[in-house]
Amino acid sequence: MLPIGKVVALKKLHSSEAAKWVALNESFQNEIEMLKEIRHKNIVKLLGYCLHKRCMFLIYEYMESGSLFWVLSNDTEAEELKWNKRLNVINRVAQALSYLHHDCNMPIIHRDVTTNNILLDSNLDAFLPDFGVARFLDVESSNHTVVRGTYGYIAPELAYTMVVTEKCDVYCFGVVALETIMGKHPRELLNDIWSKSTPNVAIKEWLDMRLRSPLTQNGVAQRIVVALTLAFACIHPNPTARPTMQHVSIQLLVPRPGLEISFNEILVEQILRQEIYRVNIISE
Repeated sequence: MLPIGKVVALKKLHSSEAAKWVALNESFQNEIEMLKEIRHKNIVKLLGYCLHKRCMFLIYEYMESGSLFWVLSNDTEAEELKWNKRLNVINRVAQALSYLHHDCNMPIIHRDVTTNNILLDSNLDAFLPDFGVARFLDVESSNHTVVRGTYGYIAPELAYTMVVTEKCDVYCFGVVALETIMGKHPRELLNDIWSKSTPNVAIKEWLDMRLRSPLTQNGVAQRIVVALTLAFACIHPNPTARPTMQHVSIQLLVPRPGLEISFNEILVEQILRQEIYRVNIISE
């Protein structure tokens, strides 16, 4: 807590990281100052930092409800994160990433979008924090890098290209969206979804069973179908086939007509082929 009574979150960087950054003191401080200029309603504000030869602290807004991963892992908390709240989480993360990729002076790639790195406030609204591995994207550079991120969220092309692009964040977002809807990491689905052995099962089988059927809430079933359609597009193995986050954030908000077939009869294959709703995938 600060002397003025404001509660904040502190992130202590490891000593090896701190030592490296102290050696690059001036350039690091310049980058921090640029990050402090980022202002978006769905991005945790970086309030400041403390730099010392032995350690470094980053000072962020405090989020009362913790991480999305923690909420989904706790049955009681997960039941409070109802369908509308979950879909709003997906929307907010999409808007935050769209802002980083398309609306900053220099595009920013987050590189570690996971449910552990999405924080919820007391209203269960989502915020994207932790630019610890974020990278400013120089459009003139190749952006070759070592593979960084979290296992289970890393875009498959990084294993052989070692090139970081916005489409790596798009892939991470797709995984997060599926995890939010399913209530658990979609490991099996990621392995099969774009293969010839695509599981031809009803999408209701993939929903988090801790929540009541979405059919009990007006408009929720349509929003789930749209979110799944976009999530599947985001995890396409070919990065050039993935949509941009700007397109995703817009499509999530487009009003849709009622479902023409029963939600309980919709198959995963129909979502992949966009037979229920077209989201007009646009990539760059």
